[in-house]
Amino acid sequence: MKKSAAPHPHGAPPLLITNARILDPASGTDMTGSLLIEEGTIADLAEGAAPGMPADALCIDAAGMLLSPGLVDTRVFTGEPGHEYRETLASAARAAASGGITTFVVMPDTSPVIDDAALVNFIVQRAATDACVNILPSAAISRALRAEQISEFGLLKEAGAVCLSEGRRAIQSSALLKQAFTYAASFSMPVFHTPDDEGLRGSGVMHAALFATTLGLKGIPAVAETIPLARDLQLAELTGVTYHAAQLSCARSVDMLAQAKSEAPAISAGVSINNLTLNELDVGQYRTFFKLSPPLRAEADRLALIEGLASGIIDTIHSDHDPQDAEGKRRPFAEAASGAIGLETLFAAALRLVHAGQIGLSDLLAKMTANPARILDIQAGRLARGAPADFFLADLDYPWVALERDILSRSRNTTFEGARFTGKVMATWVGGKPVFIHADAPAPLQEAARP
Repeated sequence: MKKSAAPHPHGAPPLLITNARILDPASGTDMTGSLLIEEGTIADLAEGAAPGMPADALCIDAAGMLLSPGLVDTRVFTGEPGHEYRETLASAARAAASGGITTFVVMPDTSPVIDDAALVNFIVQRAATDACVNILPSAAISRALRAEQISEFGLLKEAGAVCLSEGRRAIQSSALLKQAFTYAASFSMPVFHTPDDEGLRGSGVMHAALFATTLGLKGIPAVAETIPLARDLQLAELTGVTYHAAQLSCARSVDMLAQAKSEAPAISAGVSINNLTLNELDVGQYRTFFKLSPPLRAEADRLALIEGLASGIIDTIHSDHDPQDAEGKRRPFAEAASGAIGLETLFAAALRLVHAGQIGLSDLLAKMTANPARILDIQAGRLARGAPADFFLADLDYPWVALERDILSRSRNTTFEGARFTGKVMATWVGGKPVFIHADAPAPLQEAARP
């Protein structure tokens, strides 16, 4: 690492992190080394001890902790605008930073819906002033999410939308979806769409199986996902759109996706951390925090999703952060709102798959860094010279328990209340600036990384 005496117009001296396990799935890097940050970007990285550093640099000894690119979460709901009491962009950003997430895509399910350029611009500007992480807006495929008329894709892209989505909803009309895919392809915009047949879903509230019958609850069959997924995949191949199956939950969906990807490379898919680490039995005694969409499926489905993840069939993992207030959740299970928060626990929950030997750490991180960044075509999710200095340090051996009192989100509807984890984000940087430091981070790290 070369020495430098360049001025620092922004007042931030260079930062050198040494003795870190630098893991960058995008380049296949996994080494013990050093990382140099200057003016918000990665100036250099090297294996072993740093051969030199700027004279005025701050130096942090990572003591062997993991240094990873910041996570990129492709599915986050907030309440802003319209329902700020559930979550604001600022509160979601703080929660994300504590979980090592430096970039997330916010869904268009707001009030009003993010379906025109002015609202996209509002999200971009508000995030720039209020949020400590990078927030990227998705825009509604259809106007007002009514699935009657498609939005103005070109104007939405110019305003800053990075993808198109119907958020919690799914377009039922094949003709309208074909039109949307065709126009999205012409504007080179990826479409993140959830395969869900509302008629087959009906009034179901959990996975359709014996356990639902035991609880006296109506079930949601797997075909409510697999039939519209088959349609989506065929339309994606026909139109050439960059298509991302936003949420998969069934074993059969993994098989269908594998076949489709062999014929259409622009197809990809994601899975919620909830469906990877929980199953239908977690509903237990009608616990409404486990009422999700798609529902928690059978253990066989969960294991099939993990296998699809490890084999590369499933490309991304996301939090599906969906804050709901107490009024929406403190109801009988069938009447309660669907959704759970997840920004703060995404990384730790995902590490459960590594600890269980179901996937390697580098492969796991790729699903939350390089892969989503590639699908969205954004400059994120990698550690390389000239790249934005968005990264985190984590202690992979740190034991902790998820407690309601520690939640940073404005809402409390977590599926991991009381869960025991091993592995915790200790500090997060965005654009070379520290945006989160854990209370138990080593003292030298806390001092050197203080804003």
